[in-house]
Amino acid sequence: MAQVAAFVIVQSNPLFADRMWLVPKEVIAGEVFRLLTFLITPPSDSPLWAFFFWYLFYVMGTALERYWGRFQYNLFLLIGYFATVAVAFLTPEWPASNWFLQGTVFLAFAWLNPNFVLNIMFIFPVRIKWFALLTWIGLGVTFLFSPWPVRLSVAASVLNFLIFFGSDIRYRITSGQRQMLSQAKRFSERPPEYLHKCGTCGITDVSDPHEDFRYCSKCSSDVAYCSQHLRDHTHIVDAFDE
Repeated sequence: MAQVAAFVIVQSNPLFADRMWLVPKEVIAGEVFRLLTFLITPPSDSPLWAFFFWYLFYVMGTALERYWGRFQYNLFLLIGYFATVAVAFLTPEWPASNWFLQGTVFLAFAWLNPNFVLNIMFIFPVRIKWFALLTWIGLGVTFLFSPWPVRLSVAASVLNFLIFFGSDIRYRITSGQRQMLSQAKRFSERPPEYLHKCGTCGITDVSDPHEDFRYCSKCSSDVAYCSQHLRDHTHIVDAFDE
């Protein structure tokens, strides 16, 4: 609601937006209100995109609040808030916004509900986990190639996510490693493929590489036999051949 009110004010006076950002240098100079106003900076100048953002933020935030409870959800936001403010004061002249902080609500929702479907343009259904993957890629690229103040903002904004889901992430990584090791073990224990197998005793050219396998001219099927059973086996004859 505060962002909606700020959006209306900014539309009537665009210069007001510059005074909402968190600029630690200005906070030290006396504009303490920036510690709060940066939280309600509108997400976009476009009413359509702003409404779409607010709708998603409400849906996802409400879902997280129901899942965690009000206290834990507010704690999630407060950790991100204090971390963002703390790193902002490391570069006092660099403005900080709420972009990355609000993005962690989306990432938390996507982690807990990876198969939630978003209808792009109200037509194309896409699972939210793919948007979350793109978001993580974007954060990674931003962290690697942006100036240090932006890198610090990215790191601070995802701190709450790592605190809340760190143990779950470690569990998924370790369980995935165990699964890969188990699959590798099963594959290594799987008997190797063979080219010939005796239709009577079952030995193969792998179990006995020196055995000479032959095919019976009187049998209709393509079953091979070892030297011992080539002349000592029940012939396989199709009814048509009979």
